[in-house]
Amino acid sequence: MIKPTSRKRIASIDMLRGLVIILMALDHVRDYFHADAFLFEPNDLTQTTGAIFWTRFITHYCAPVFVFLAGTSAFFVGQKRDKHSLAKWLLKRGVWLIIAEFTIIKFAWFFKLDYQFLHFLVIWILGVCMIFLAGFIYLPRKLTIALCLIGIFGHNLLDNYSPSGELASIFWNFLHQFALLEYQNTTYMIIYVLIPWVFVMPLGYYMGELYLPKVETPVRRKRLMQWGIGMVVVFLAVRLVNIYGDLVPWSAQDSLSLTIMSFFNVSKYPPSLLYLLITLGPSLVFLSLAEKWKGSFVERMVIVGRVPMFFYIIHLYLIHILALFAAIATGFSASDMVIDLWINMSPNLEGYGFGLGVVYLLWLVIIIALYPLCRKYNDYKNNNRDKWWLSYF
Repeated sequence: MIKPTSRKRIASIDMLRGLVIILMALDHVRDYFHADAFLFEPNDLTQTTGAIFWTRFITHYCAPVFVFLAGTSAFFVGQKRDKHSLAKWLLKRGVWLIIAEFTIIKFAWFFKLDYQFLHFLVIWILGVCMIFLAGFIYLPRKLTIALCLIGIFGHNLLDNYSPSGELASIFWNFLHQFALLEYQNTTYMIIYVLIPWVFVMPLGYYMGELYLPKVETPVRRKRLMQWGIGMVVVFLAVRLVNIYGDLVPWSAQDSLSLTIMSFFNVSKYPPSLLYLLITLGPSLVFLSLAEKWKGSFVERMVIVGRVPMFFYIIHLYLIHILALFAAIATGFSASDMVIDLWINMSPNLEGYGFGLGVVYLLWLVIIIALYPLCRKYNDYKNNNRDKWWLSYF
């Protein structure tokens, strides 16, 4: 059974967080073990298969849910603090996440700390969003929500904008455009940009109001369902019109299955309006339904969802270590798994990799192996709340 904690937790939120972090692990296993990941992108409709495309698509839910629910968690923290104390809490955790991204997490991804290559990944953007949220909480609630909706619904108007000048272009890359660039002998891989991510977390923050004691459960579930379905309907309407909301329009393909894939082939870098609608919408529907769910599977997802940072760090190290042994076993050297730019961009690993079935098998083995560690760490956190540093993991 799930052990009680000294402060009330929302099981459905922890369950959703646990589920998406396990799906995230699938994507990372695919990065390190799937042979086709070294040959083409999973959303390249000229080469992909349904199994590969949908394996990638289901992992799209991870980053939006992490960012959104991090805002919700901040709201819960804020119920026991004044605004100034909450802002300090957000700033400290934001800075910590950015430091962690470029140290312990960078080493897990690449097995070296080479700062000639800087990668701006999901933990970095979580930290940046927390820093921005520390400012947003001082704005009026309605103004914040309006700014966030304008940012999310309007940012695709900026897709074709490109400033002149090297420094202006670099600034714009960090703000709104995926980039792989070199500047002063350093290579920057800017994957997670500020816009629209910084607008997602405040919306998650104010969703926390639905979990206040004054809101009855049926009312909360109804609103979550309405908002979730509404977002999916808007996704379908905007996508069908096919003139706005994503970098790449969909098109009729040679088969129905490929046409459906084209329709759902939405852009993650940067996250388009349509990407956010089709990931956050179903997630809200999930939260509405999950409040009634019980059982051992639910309990296990809840436990994983209570220790997301712990899971994130150890799963990266475990996947990379296993990939190192897999490389050695298939004729490569251990040094080939010391990565410069990105795992599937490494020329030394040409010919490495396994089928998608092996990827799924390894994923199941990894999450089964990590669950007991998550449970023990969750128990340790519950029994040692006087240790301040545990809140950072």
